[in-house]
Amino acid sequence: MMESGYIRLRGLFYRLFQNELIRRLVKNSAYLFSATGISAALSLFQSILAARMLGVAGFGILGIITMFTSVINKFASFRMSELVIKYVGQYTETDDQIKAAAVFKAAALTEMSASIVAYSLIWLLAPLGARYFTKDASLTTWFTLYGLIVLANLIAESSTGLLQIFDRFRQIAAMNIAQNAITLLLTVLAFITKGGMQEILLAYLLGKAISALGITYFALAEATHRWGKGWWRSPLRALSAKARELTHFAISTNISASLSLINKDSELLWVSVFRSPVEVGYYKLALSLVNLVQMPVSPLPQTTYPELSREMARKNWGNFRYILRQGSLMAGSYTLVMTIALFLLGQALISFLYKPEFLPAYPALMIMLVGFLVANTFYWNRIALLALGKPDFSTMVNLVLAIIKVIGIFLLVPRYGYLASAALLAGSYTIGVSLSVWRVYTLLPRGKPSPAAEAASHTTR
Repeated sequence: MMESGYIRLRGLFYRLFQNELIRRLVKNSAYLFSATGISAALSLFQSILAARMLGVAGFGILGIITMFTSVINKFASFRMSELVIKYVGQYTETDDQIKAAAVFKAAALTEMSASIVAYSLIWLLAPLGARYFTKDASLTTWFTLYGLIVLANLIAESSTGLLQIFDRFRQIAAMNIAQNAITLLLTVLAFITKGGMQEILLAYLLGKAISALGITYFALAEATHRWGKGWWRSPLRALSAKARELTHFAISTNISASLSLINKDSELLWVSVFRSPVEVGYYKLALSLVNLVQMPVSPLPQTTYPELSREMARKNWGNFRYILRQGSLMAGSYTLVMTIALFLLGQALISFLYKPEFLPAYPALMIMLVGFLVANTFYWNRIALLALGKPDFSTMVNLVLAIIKVIGIFLLVPRYGYLASAALLAGSYTIGVSLSVWRVYTLLPRGKPSPAAEAASHTTR
């Protein structure tokens, strides 16, 4: 019986890892996961110090300022990393280097313009953000100060996409670690010198800026290596036949990202409008702990999307389906274990690492974990639709969910506060992901098992 159990476990291991697709996906994810693991530890320590320095209300204000900048930046963003992965990947597969370079050039120029627009909006809206979100107009300078991160990220999205499509995940991982190490070091100095909000914001700003500039440097070096020193002279007119498709893809991803701001990425701002910085502090801590659950899953979309794009370009639907299935098995298993662990140990963790005054964050954490269990298991729901050339479906789903969620926010958050916001977030993830997963499987052609799946099956016999 023990031998039979061993054989089953060995068979499961082979099914997961004994094929080229999954090995490459896991290898590339390992670079990012190692960086994410180290970064998560550094970030957790930094978060603990910031929370202890600033208290619940100050910790909430910190979250408001950082999310304010993030929301405006995403609003102006066209998610150029996704466009670069899809189209540079396609032209690389067909060995059309001129068009591949032209796509990256067009993406970088577009993102540069969007970043300038984003910082202009931050500068103009900072007084309103300070007045209505933090309830303190004197904090306007802090909003504009942290907003400088947008300029450091001038072409960081396009650069990240280029590094991903050419499997340069080690450089991305290194920059992620550098960002969190620098942020932690500056936070420790602020803690020792009894600094405050300004010092913490500067720590955040410098860490993120160095990471963004480093990724940009590596991407430009990769472009030169691939296409030569004069790659940036690649004529944009080479893309004229695809101009409409490229524009449609970029606009669709921008609209989808903007709608996601309502559904998923502006939680702290909604709570701050209707409640207080104290409740924002509880909610920010709950979101930070949810990141522990997302830690090994968050790199998977970055590594899975290039693989799906390649299989899509080759019309290899069996391998496409196989990647989705094995990815869900890995991500879902981990998320379930972590959810149970936080259910049992979450209160003790919050009380010990932070302070007992942060314990009201625990119920929000439990509520959100329901939605994140679904979202992590099917982490590929959106990138699969992008690879299949169907970005509009995510846009339509996000639009409907945004309308429903805004109604829910106005009805429930003023009365029930951050717990209602947590429930709406969990519901948005569960419904949106489920609909996208259904759509992906309706789009996939029926066919014989993939070569990777057949190889894994034969190996286990």
